[in-house]
Amino acid sequence: MEIHIRDAERTVEIWLTRQEQDDAALRERLKPLYRKYQAQKYLVAVFLSGEQDLVDYTSALLCYNRKRIAELETAREKVVNA
Repeated sequence: MEIHIRDAERTVEIWLTRQEQDDAALRERLKPLYRKYQAQKYLVAVFLSGEQDLVDYTSALLCYNRKRIAELETAREKVVNA
């Protein structure tokens, strides 16, 4: 588990491994931490380890985003040139 407290952004990031996210006792022990920072108007985010291949899915997401940006730019140019 990793906990990153970012006072400047008023955020708390809690990163749990796959094993930790299945540990009900650990999740219960984190609840006071959630309440403490939420009371101070911090955004508390819990990140859970995934089950898919990070490299493959990140690559696919980046390719999709590039394609989508190109589509939007083409559509915008058609509107401007019409």
